[in-house]
Amino acid sequence: MLLCRVPALSQTLARWGRRSHRGGGLLLRGALSCSSSRRHGVGSGETLYRDTVLLPRTEFPMKLTGQELLDRELQIQEECGFADLYSWQRGRKAKKEFCLHDGPPYANGDPHVGHALNKILKDIRTRFEMLRGRQVHYIPGWDCHGLPIELKALGDLGTSGLSPLQIRQKAREFAEGAIARQKAAFQRWGVMADWDRCYYTFDGAYEAAQLHVFQEMHSKGFIYEDYKPVFWSPSSRTALAEAELEYNLEHVSRAIYATFPVVTPPPKIASEDGLEGVSVLVWTTQPWTIPANQAVCYMPNAQYSVVKRDDNCQLLLVASERTANMAALLGTELQTVGTFTGSQLEGGFCKHPTIPDKQVPLLPANHVTMAKGTGLVHTAPAHGMDDYGVASQFKLPVECMVDEDGKYTELAGPELQNLSVMSEGSDKVISMLKECGALVMEERCVHSYPYDWRTKQPVVIRPSKQWFINTASLKDKAKEALQKVRVLPESARGSLLAMLDRRTYWCISRQRSWGVPIPVFYHRETGEALINKYTVSHIAKLFKEKGSDCWWELPAETLLPPEVLKKSKAGPVSDYVRGEDVLDIWFDSGASWAAVLEESDPRADAYVEGKDQIGGWFQSSLLTAVAVKNRAPYRSLVVHGFAVSEKGEKMSKSVGNVVDPDVVINGGKHSGEPAYGADALRWWVAESNVFSEVQIGPTALNSARDGISKLRNTLKFLLGNLRGFDPRVQAVDPKEMHYVDQYMLHRLREYGIKVTDAYGEFDAGRAIRVLQAFVTGDLSSFYFSIIKDRLYCDPEDSLGRRSCQTVLEEILDGLTRSIAPILPHLAEEVYLHAPGHDKGETLFRSGWIKSSSVWRRPGLEEAVEGACAIRDSFLSSIPGKNAAQYDLTVAIEPGLMFELMESLQEEPTSTTSQLAELMMVARVNLTSELPRDLHPEALLNNGTFLINLEGGVIREDSAYSIAAVPTSTARCPRCRRHTAESADCLCPRCQTVVSQAR
Repeated sequence: MLLCRVPALSQTLARWGRRSHRGGGLLLRGALSCSSSRRHGVGSGETLYRDTVLLPRTEFPMKLTGQELLDRELQIQEECGFADLYSWQRGRKAKKEFCLHDGPPYANGDPHVGHALNKILKDIRTRFEMLRGRQVHYIPGWDCHGLPIELKALGDLGTSGLSPLQIRQKAREFAEGAIARQKAAFQRWGVMADWDRCYYTFDGAYEAAQLHVFQEMHSKGFIYEDYKPVFWSPSSRTALAEAELEYNLEHVSRAIYATFPVVTPPPKIASEDGLEGVSVLVWTTQPWTIPANQAVCYMPNAQYSVVKRDDNCQLLLVASERTANMAALLGTELQTVGTFTGSQLEGGFCKHPTIPDKQVPLLPANHVTMAKGTGLVHTAPAHGMDDYGVASQFKLPVECMVDEDGKYTELAGPELQNLSVMSEGSDKVISMLKECGALVMEERCVHSYPYDWRTKQPVVIRPSKQWFINTASLKDKAKEALQKVRVLPESARGSLLAMLDRRTYWCISRQRSWGVPIPVFYHRETGEALINKYTVSHIAKLFKEKGSDCWWELPAETLLPPEVLKKSKAGPVSDYVRGEDVLDIWFDSGASWAAVLEESDPRADAYVEGKDQIGGWFQSSLLTAVAVKNRAPYRSLVVHGFAVSEKGEKMSKSVGNVVDPDVVINGGKHSGEPAYGADALRWWVAESNVFSEVQIGPTALNSARDGISKLRNTLKFLLGNLRGFDPRVQAVDPKEMHYVDQYMLHRLREYGIKVTDAYGEFDAGRAIRVLQAFVTGDLSSFYFSIIKDRLYCDPEDSLGRRSCQTVLEEILDGLTRSIAPILPHLAEEVYLHAPGHDKGETLFRSGWIKSSSVWRRPGLEEAVEGACAIRDSFLSSIPGKNAAQYDLTVAIEPGLMFELMESLQEEPTSTTSQLAELMMVARVNLTSELPRDLHPEALLNNGTFLINLEGGVIREDSAYSIAAVPTSTARCPRCRRHTAESADCLCPRCQTVVSQAR
């Protein structure tokens, strides 16, 4: 089979070779001889022929810096219609749509590098999708409600004396100012969007859509009102959701060990001797919760021991596995008096240490652990999530002794009333425990503790009447939906699932004025909530028409008209008062899929946000969508890291390591703050590994600038060599091209596939690496060095030169399109200088990388890469020397490899063959074996090359030998190749070109 196939392949390659030779640099009749050139006054100096050499020329600047760079970027945005691009692409016909749903940035401040990282990463993908012909759906939005905006808007005024509408007006104005600043920055970064049609969570239409989600979830039983413990921020005076907390790992608590004397021994061990006077020993880091104690919990399957202290004979009940730790901590021996299983403690009661005559039960609980403490847990149902679960199971009272300011109420007694629980309140409780002899030990405990993410102050857990989403009932559905979602990086999926597992309920009500009101009315006497599909739908309609301010502006008769009351089977409107709580902003943004995405299919192809949204917007969107639509609102999630300083530190104004994107683009006041421009900022985003922490600083920005500068150099070379070339009329058919030119089209096609795959994976960093490898390896180090002679010195209209220019134009076009998602300003600037299109055309309206399957031709790759293997062997034999000064003899035994090389050089010896061009030598001799009478200075080398054709059907491991000898010919004063008869003569090729020019 091999023998049958080889001749056919050989003939095909030979035909290609003959065609590509015609007019490709061979001597033409009428060429000037040396003597005739002298008679015509042609001198030997290279300067005499400079005007006959076709050197690159272009107005495209090698470098743009400072104000010139900034002005050029803004000019490009204007000239190339950046502002109209989104609406243009929405108006064109497209077979497919790509929807990237914008997670709303918070409208509470100036744009920062975190915004840049996120928005540019999204824009790279949407521009790529638009270029490849898809209709992009990308509507930018802002999260406009919430406490931080309210606090910043009010400043030192506070809420004292201001009505809800006055607070809302100030907050709205503040948010609108922040939105305007952020929007202007996003546009300057080149982000493509319909900036006249953004979404804002304070818009009436958005709020109405949000209420429809709320109503649907309420009607399905997912939303309910209850009195239970929540994270409460005394500094903000509102309930918080888990996503609004940040944990301070350095929080210091006054942890205590306290005793609860057993007054009613557990029945199963009451008959045991020597247990009289035993006390249960508990440990807590929150002594202020002791007055609210309702029980002491144990682990049913664990072992417990009554131990006697050697130093004071006190009897203590502790977990058996904690006795050694307790002995070391107390500094005394602990003698075991009796041991029991936890289940034997059932039915026992203890005396409350600070409240006379109060007894609390010993109860089993699964949340008890042996990692710290005593294995017995003080339980205050009003101030702990697990504690509340115990209270629900055993019907314990849930009494709240702490008010909204984090101070004890009168329920705590006169000694504690009005004391702040986290400071003087804790001091007083510890003092009370000392006085009654219940304090065994106090210690300083450094541990993780939840803080309000806005005020940076510690929170407490306290019960209040709030609205909740029962996430426990949604959890399994959400997990199932998440399994159908693609997550990048895949490692983030575990965090998403873990976050869902930890969330049993979600508190969605907030005690503020700036937000979307919860559409509930309460009966004046009973306090019963009036909320149903009729009331919510009516309120949603009003919000859509008038905005949510109407909740405070309109009379109750308008909010609850007779027809709604009748459908609700409710009494007169005078029986009801409107609720005062607003919805959690995570519910605000989590319902964005319902307000922004297409109603027919409210699912985005991608959500792209930072890793903090794993417990935030990603989760709130998932839970609301699963509750209403039974599926996730996204097909894929892209989770990126945070922007950090060059040292990997979190950015902080106090540390002075904050990088301002405006300074990055426009330059700063200091000498070390040059103007990098928007494209450099975009390159920084693209070049980074966005799936981890992304460092930014002078090193990263200089790297971005250098990367763009090197790319400009390549693009300038391409543009310079395409001057006067019109691909529409002068392009050469690939079949007529030199082999190396065809090979570069093949390499360009592979490059296009790789870069397309990278963008499709949200991996712009890989796209840049592929780009740099192609530019450095395929172009600069290989193709450009080979073709310069043909480009500069062949006749302007010769087939060989036009063949080369055709490829250069394809490379320029492919490179420009491939960098366009990352560097839109540079891409459009290049396109303005590039040949082959009419004035006024823009790159972004002309599509993605173009390639043809014709460029992938059998045998082509093997022929060129086989020659390159020989070339590498040759160059390794003359290290540090000029290849152009050598004649090269290549010896290959008859076979497939020899035929491939014959397709590059039909003659046994040539100075003008494609093989000679590839080797960049003066002459190539192609033979089946090295001659015996080799020159004594010949440098010998050999090697092998594996030919693999048709998927391995044709395989041949071919050996070759080479001999390099210094050439005897002279250097041509025009082309500088060593192919002239003497130093003052032009080589035959240059004689022809010059004579034709005359």
